[in-house]
Amino acid sequence: MSSGGFHVHGPHDHAIEHATQGGHGHEGDAHHGGDDHGGNGSTTSKIAMATAIIATVGAIFAYMGGATQANAGLYKNNAAIKKTEASNQWNYFQSKSTKQSLAELARDLTPGEPDKAKYQAKIDRYEKEKNEIKTAAEKLEADAKQWDEQSDQQMHQHHRWAQATTVLQVAIALAAIALLTRKKWLEYGMFGVAGIGVAVGALAFLHI
Repeated sequence: MSSGGFHVHGPHDHAIEHATQGGHGHEGDAHHGGDDHGGNGSTTSKIAMATAIIATVGAIFAYMGGATQANAGLYKNNAAIKKTEASNQWNYFQSKSTKQSLAELARDLTPGEPDKAKYQAKIDRYEKEKNEIKTAAEKLEADAKQWDEQSDQQMHQHHRWAQATTVLQVAIALAAIALLTRKKWLEYGMFGVAGIGVAVGALAFLHI
């Protein structure tokens, strides 16, 4: 999921405006059904306040989702770099092995002891260099594996943030419908879905 932001769509804004006008905008109805208008106004205010909070939390979740996705890409790129460096080291190791094999062959075919000693010194040097190169290559491979694991963790966390953001968007849609229809069960549903969204966000925060 990209970090495009968390938007409260038009129907919700229209619903709040409509409900507010219904509760306060008609002076001709001021002397009729005052208690009903007061109740509707209270419900409207409650849902509007809840929606604003949900939208704010959703915006934070959306930002975190974008940040973790960017981190996952960065870590995966670091892993690729380490893998390339490790591959170069192994190629260098192979080159030293080839030189060592040629030196061993030359030592075995050389009749004189002084020349054998000279080739043996090269063989010992190549062996030492090979060990150093091998150690460096293995470290680079371990670093690459660690970067890959961190990338996978960030991607998993990104999916959690995305799930939480989507659930909160559904809660906002329910709030808009609740304002338009005055259905109490939709209002309860909005709070329930919002709670689920926050719970999923908590899982993302805890890296679960």
